[in-house]
Amino acid sequence: MTATSSQEETTMSQAKRIVLAARPVGEPKPSDFRIEEFALPTPGAGEVLLRTIWLSLDPYMRGRMSDGPSYAAPVPIGGVMEGEAVSEVAASNNPDFAVGDIVRARTGWQSHAISNGKGLIKVDPKLGPISTSIGVLGMPGMTAYTGLLDIGKPQEGETVVVAGASGAVGSAVGQIAKIKGARAVGIAGGKDKCDYVVKELGFDACLDHRETDFPAKLKFACPKGIDVYFENVGGAVFEAVFPLLNPFARVPVCGLIAHYNDTEAKPPKWAASMMRATLTKRLTFRGFIVSDFANRHGDFLRDMSGWVRDGKVKYKEFVTEGLESAPGAFMGLLKGANFGKQLVRVGQDKA
Repeated sequence: MTATSSQEETTMSQAKRIVLAARPVGEPKPSDFRIEEFALPTPGAGEVLLRTIWLSLDPYMRGRMSDGPSYAAPVPIGGVMEGEAVSEVAASNNPDFAVGDIVRARTGWQSHAISNGKGLIKVDPKLGPISTSIGVLGMPGMTAYTGLLDIGKPQEGETVVVAGASGAVGSAVGQIAKIKGARAVGIAGGKDKCDYVVKELGFDACLDHRETDFPAKLKFACPKGIDVYFENVGGAVFEAVFPLLNPFARVPVCGLIAHYNDTEAKPPKWAASMMRATLTKRLTFRGFIVSDFANRHGDFLRDMSGWVRDGKVKYKEFVTEGLESAPGAFMGLLKGANFGKQLVRVGQDKA
């Protein structure tokens, strides 16, 4: 056996994972993550071995790194970082899954994983590239679909504003709003993102929240006020939006990325005036998790796949290469460095 073939054999028998090495204080840093090698696992009775092809990175993962109260258990120290992935079945002892099947599951930041089949969802390549099953045709797309339609309930002619408009969720929100006959105004970070949102995605306007006169420009872009605000950000963006909310406005609260690195929770000085306006304007605020609407998955997949196929909903993917790139890509995601859905290509698609 040559040295080269021996090295290839060793590589093939090794798997990699990224674990949480420490709980971050404020912004995550490289030392909060650790990459480990482990022996390629062998599936037992009823199990399958999964080879990761695509890994999804999403802002909610920052919350899983902390041990404060939340809707889901935190990642334990030394535990594999949480995440959804698209994988190929590399070996199978489960009659429901054949070698070569493409599936998605919450296997986390690792190159390989063992599953007993529970929670595995087969991906239909006919609906689009398999990466879209964790993007526009997956959790981000369904978050946009259900949050906007089931909570925001946009009506024809209303104004819908969405923060994070060039991201995986926000970009879909604005395009769905347009499909429903509403006026879509995006908020994003940077001229290139705003240009993309208007020129490529068809929003009516997009404002750069980094500009010093952002509140004034947002008011100018929403002359009739705001009927639906899809909240992904919080912070100064929300402060600019709030005075423009119309009576009976609806606010689906999907994320608060501006606050994910906060080390302590402080109520805003204007909390009392916010509560008063909520009462007098009869505003609706509702936080949600996409799993709240699990029974809508069939409707979502039917509608969204059709919109994507017909060109009514466009999407953009921001890809980094190799599992080792995940920590850096994730830290960049929290700062808005990505342009579109953040993905990590962990393995090659043999299709």
